[in-house]
Amino acid sequence: MHLLDANVLITAHNLYYPIGRFPEFWDWLVHLAEGGHVKMPVEILEEITEGSELAEWLDQGDNYNALCLEEEVDPDRVQAVIARYAADLNDAEIIAIGRDPFLTAYALAQPSTRTVVTVEASKPSTQRANRRIPDICNDLSIQWCNSFQMLAALNFTTNWRAASGSPPPHPPSS
Repeated sequence: MHLLDANVLITAHNLYYPIGRFPEFWDWLVHLAEGGHVKMPVEILEEITEGSELAEWLDQGDNYNALCLEEEVDPDRVQAVIARYAADLNDAEIIAIGRDPFLTAYALAQPSTRTVVTVEASKPSTQRANRRIPDICNDLSIQWCNSFQMLAALNFTTNWRAASGSPPPHPPSS
């Protein structure tokens, strides 16, 4: 299962696949979410700004429910992730980190079957609250990838034949 950071949807919409121009991308994403191949923890879904076009898309049909990972986070795992930023973070640093530790904690629950997807790039030299999701994942032996690696792994295509009524392509079997 690929666990998506909010920046994956935000960047896809803002830069590559605007909802109104590439509906097949968004249909494909929901299709994979319904099949359990991609999900987003509720804490991460809540990062998408209300009133945005992306929030409106989430509210359409069953998009939000399809994407939402239906499980509770383990608070001990969240604390274990936060400790990878630094053992002595102050309140301002905790606020700066935001909800990223939740995403990583959900992946930590099943590290052999879950992959974190983010547009953040690894930058091992950063410290404390400035650490990046890929570096925290590396510390915890959690698989991660960027958006384009996920698209390749799950076989995304904008095949014009799909517009003829056939369903979006399925990801390759593992």
